[in-house]
Amino acid sequence: MTERPASIDPPSAGAFEDILRIVEELDPPDGYKAELIRGKIVVSSWSKLHYLRPMRRLRAQVEAHAPDGHVTETSPFLFVFPPAERGFGPDLFVADESAFDAEGRHADGAALSLVAELTSDSTKDADWLDKLDTYGRIVPVYLVLDMQVQEVSVFWDPSPRGYRSRTNVPFGRPVRVPAPFDFELDTSEFIRRAPETEPEGAARG
Repeated sequence: MTERPASIDPPSAGAFEDILRIVEELDPPDGYKAELIRGKIVVSSWSKLHYLRPMRRLRAQVEAHAPDGHVTETSPFLFVFPPAERGFGPDLFVADESAFDAEGRHADGAALSLVAELTSDSTKDADWLDKLDTYGRIVPVYLVLDMQVQEVSVFWDPSPRGYRSRTNVPFGRPVRVPAPFDFELDTSEFIRRAPETEPEGAARG
């Protein structure tokens, strides 16, 4: 497997439920996830190491303001959106805990109160296009951390035609996350730090 997402064409006559079953039964290599995007099964890599710090800082802030009865997770769970025939595994999500009482291997996308995606070269198109369109019809808040541009966009107020409201700021400036969270998100910890280099002439072991 490479960092670029790999598409698997499902049977042409397969119904959404049949394709979803294939996604759930796949056993991708460690470090990869399978999603259902635009009628195709897409296998892509999980985040790079330098995504850990912003992911942890984002989770800590969001979790502190999550609605009662909702859990904040970065674990690899699949959420389905039957009207759009999509199945996504968000980088970070907040969802009604009761959605995980059911049997099965996927949760209803209607249980989500917030989703966050951290873009990469392999997922950026889906995060900005297909996921934005799908989340924008049902998920109250969608955060896109554009790791290449170093900017966060907040979308809210979903409608049948997508989100009605959006704001964006560069990393380092606070941004308001609207209800049902209603807090100022500190984005200063999302800035990528330059890797430390050895001083010139340092001894090497």
